[in-house]
Amino acid sequence: MTDGSLRPSTTDVPPHVATEIATEQAHLDRVRDELVKAETRAGLVATDGMSRGRTDRTGDVRDEEMSGLFERDALVYQAARRLATLEHQHEGLVFGRLDIDHGDSMAPADREIRYVGRLGVRDDEYEPLVIDWRAPAASPFYRATPVANHGVIRRRVLRSKDDTVVGVEDDLMVPEAPEDIVVVGDGALLAALTRARGTRMRDIVATIQAHQDEAIRASDRGVTEITGGPGTGKTVVALHRAAYLLYNDRRRYESGGILVVGPSAAYTAYIERVLPSLGEDSVALRALGDLVDAIGTERLDTPEVAAIKGSLRMRTVVARLLQEPVPDAPTELRTFVGGIAIRIGADALASIRRRVLRDRTRNQGTKAAREMLAEAAWASHREGERDEFLDAFDESIAVDSFMEAWWPQVDPRQALLWLADTERAYRITQGVLSQGDAAALAHSMREALELGTWSVADVAVVDELAVRLGQVEEAADEERGFYEIDELDGRAAERELTTMGSAVRVRDVESHVTPTLARERLLTGRVGRPGSYAHVLVDEAQDLSPMQWRMVGRRGRRASWTVVGDAAQASWADAREAEAAREDAFGSNERRRFHMSTNYRNAREIFDYARDVILPVVPDADIPDAVRETGVEPVETRFGDALDTSAPSLDAAARAAVDALVDEVDGSVAVIAPARHLERVAPLVAHESGRVVVLDPMSTKGLEWDATVVVDPDAIVAESPGGARVLYVALTRAAHRMSVLRPTA
Repeated sequence: MTDGSLRPSTTDVPPHVATEIATEQAHLDRVRDELVKAETRAGLVATDGMSRGRTDRTGDVRDEEMSGLFERDALVYQAARRLATLEHQHEGLVFGRLDIDHGDSMAPADREIRYVGRLGVRDDEYEPLVIDWRAPAASPFYRATPVANHGVIRRRVLRSKDDTVVGVEDDLMVPEAPEDIVVVGDGALLAALTRARGTRMRDIVATIQAHQDEAIRASDRGVTEITGGPGTGKTVVALHRAAYLLYNDRRRYESGGILVVGPSAAYTAYIERVLPSLGEDSVALRALGDLVDAIGTERLDTPEVAAIKGSLRMRTVVARLLQEPVPDAPTELRTFVGGIAIRIGADALASIRRRVLRDRTRNQGTKAAREMLAEAAWASHREGERDEFLDAFDESIAVDSFMEAWWPQVDPRQALLWLADTERAYRITQGVLSQGDAAALAHSMREALELGTWSVADVAVVDELAVRLGQVEEAADEERGFYEIDELDGRAAERELTTMGSAVRVRDVESHVTPTLARERLLTGRVGRPGSYAHVLVDEAQDLSPMQWRMVGRRGRRASWTVVGDAAQASWADAREAEAAREDAFGSNERRRFHMSTNYRNAREIFDYARDVILPVVPDADIPDAVRETGVEPVETRFGDALDTSAPSLDAAARAAVDALVDEVDGSVAVIAPARHLERVAPLVAHESGRVVVLDPMSTKGLEWDATVVVDPDAIVAESPGGARVLYVALTRAAHRMSVLRPTA
C-alpha cells in the first residue's frame, strides 16, 4: 500500500470514481444550501430578539418590558449559539453515507440512503439530509461489520476540502455488491491513516471502528477506563466520547460542564480542534499546570523534586505548615485597652492558634481568633465591665494592627513559599522527608522566587493548601494589595521557540529581575475554589502523581469519569501510591474498561524499534499490533563532539536528518531532545519548511507527528522521570518516518 503522507504523483481520477464523487458533491451542495437558509433564519431570530423589549419610554421599566428584555436576551443567545455551531462546519460537514437494505433482495426499492455528518440537517419538508453522528440512527456507520452488518450494504466515507468532495472510500459489508452499487477504494480507515498529520489532532468521526464506538457510546455513569498502547487512538476516542455525552444528555453535561485534563499546554493546543469540529464548545480543556486559577505553568522540576512534591507525604507537610505561625509574626501582644495594660505571651497565642485551627480553616478563622484573643485579654485582668472592655478591644487600632501581622489572610501560594526557608523546611518535614529531600524542596521554592514561575508539580500543592486554608476574603485582598497584573515587563530575558502551541523556553535570569518582581509574578491574580464538573476526562492518566489525583478528584466529586492511559508509558514511578489516590478520587463509582489493541499511528517498522526498547524494562507492557507498513526502517546516525571529529556534530547531524525527513513527508516533523541538547537543536524551529518543532521528551505526551528525530536516547533515559518509559513515548510519536541520533561515545 502506498504511504499517503509521501509526495504523491499526479494521476487522473478514473471515470467511475469521478461519477461517484459527482453524486456526493450534488448532495453536499444541497446540504450547503440548507445551511445557508439555516444561517439566514438564525440571523433573523437574532435581529428579532434584539427588537424585543425595546421601548420609547424613559424612567422606570414596567414588568412587561422586563419580560421583553429577558425574551430578547434568550433569543439572541440561542441564535448566536446556532450561528456559532453552523460556522464551525466548514470541512467534512457530510463525511459518511450508508446504503441500507430493508428487505431480503437488496433491490433498489428496498434501500435507504442515509448520510452521516457533524450535525443534523433537514430540508424544508423536515426530511433528514444529514444525521448527526451521535444520533442512534448513525450507529450502524460505526458498528457495521461484514459479520454483523446491521443491514448495511455499503459504508462510504467522503473526503472534502472546504465545499468540495475530493474523494470517497468504501467498505463493502456483504459478500457481493449489487450490480448497481460501485465500490471505491481500499477502505476508509487505512486511507485516513496514511494522510499527513499536520499540527492539530484530527477528529475520527469518519473512521471510528466498532470497538472504538463501543467505548464512545458506553454508559455515562461511573468510571470508563480506556487503555491501550501507543497509537491505538485512546485520546481521540475519549474526546469523541465527551462529544457524545454532550449530545446524549445535553442538559446535564452542558450545565455541569466537562473537564478535559491533559499533560501539557502543547497537548491542549493539539487537541483543541477536535471537539469544536464536532460542534461542541462547552468543554474546558486544561493542562495539569493550568488547573488552578491564577497559575499557569509548563516549567518542570527535576525528577527528584517532582517526586517529593507529588507524593502523599506532602499532605503531612502541608498540614504541619499551616499550623505554623506566619513568618515574622509578632510573638506577643502588648498594648493598652481602655487604659488597661494588656500582655498576651507566645504560649497563649499558640494555644489560641491551635484552638481556632482545630475546626476552622485559617482564612475563615480570623473572627474567631480575634474573639479568643479578646477573651484571653479580659481573663488576664477582669477589670471594669466585661462588655465595655470587649467593645474597647474590638475598636482598638493597636489590636487591628496586631491582627494584620499575627493573623493575616494567607494566599496558598504565599504559604508554599514559606518553605523557601531551609530551616523552616527542616523543622516542618522532620520525620516525613529526609534532610536531603527537605533541602531540595526549599531550593525549589527559592528557584521559583528567582525565576518568578511555578512548576507543574507546585500546582497540586497549591491546590491542597487552598482547600486547607480556605478562600481568601476579598476585603483582605484589597487591603493587602494582592496583585492583579495583566502584563509584566520583560525584564527576565526570555526567548520562546514556538512549537505548535508549546515552547522550548530558554531563560537567562538577569540580575535586574528583582525579588519584588518575581514575587509579583508568582502572586498574580487570585486562587479560587476548585470548580465542579459533571464529567471529568483524564488523558495520560498513568503520569498523574498522587497529589495531582487529589487535585483532579476535587473537581470530580459528583462527576462521571473517562480515564485514558497506558502503564508502560508512565513517568510516575510509584504506581501503588498513585493507584490509591486515583481510587480515592473515583470513590465508589462503578467501573468499566475498554482496551484498544491496534496501533493505527506508527508504521510497523517504527513501532518494532520502540517495542525492543520497552520490553526489557517492562516485560508485561501492553504491546499493540501495528497495522501499517512503509518498508522504511528507522535511520540511526552517530554524532560527535569537539573532541571527536570522526562524526558530524550534533548540529549538523540534526540538520541533515530534518532536511531528509522534510523531503520525504508532507506533514510535521518533531525534533525530540533531552535538556542537555535542547539549545543545540533549538534553531531548527526556524527551518525553511516551516514544519519543524523542537521539544523535550516529557512535552511529547499525547502528541504525534509524521516524522521525528529522536536525539540521544540514553540521555533521555538518564534525565527523565520514568527513564526508559519516557524514551518509549518519544520513540512512538512518529507516524511514517523516524531518525535516531546517538553520540559516538
